[in-house]
Amino acid sequence: MNELLKILMFMVSCVLTHNFIFSRFLGNCPFLGVSNKVETAVGMGVAVTFVMALASLFTWLVYHLVLVKLGLRYLDTIAFILIIAGLVQFVEMFIKKSSPSLYKALGIYLPLITTNCAVLGVAVLNVSEGYNLLYSVLNGTFGALGFLLAIVLMAGVRERLETSDIPEPFRGFPICIIIAGLMSVAFMGFSGFGG
Repeated sequence: MNELLKILMFMVSCVLTHNFIFSRFLGNCPFLGVSNKVETAVGMGVAVTFVMALASLFTWLVYHLVLVKLGLRYLDTIAFILIIAGLVQFVEMFIKKSSPSLYKALGIYLPLITTNCAVLGVAVLNVSEGYNLLYSVLNGTFGALGFLLAIVLMAGVRERLETSDIPEPFRGFPICIIIAGLMSVAFMGFSGFGG
């Protein structure tokens, strides 16, 4: 029971306390670029969640079962990038076939998941923190769900701002940065919760 509680607290921590956007500052490019509409933000968040979960699994397996065994740990970043690129190509083909409108809405940001520092960051973090396979997959999955939460919240606020009277100097990107900062402060309120 104690181990189950520890795992639950770890999952909550990945979403709220150690959110990739607000506490680790990873994945800000798609966070700011794709958060214009909630529908697009959800699509991007789900795609990133899928890629991060699988990337966590495959990078852990490749690192521990191939690179460590062959004494090639120094190739971890290259191996991680290749794995992530392959997963993103798979996701891109799937979205293009299953939802052409979402594929068009995501535009250039979909292939940019390959270079999303949050996806590579979770793989590197899993190795540097010494997580086992379970914790690596949980970190990737729930860290990505934290990304999904952040991007959907931002999209909801940005949609609401379209009908708001914002002073001219703050319109567009400046108000997005202000909102992201305020959201980051709000997420800091979860520090101490979940480890």
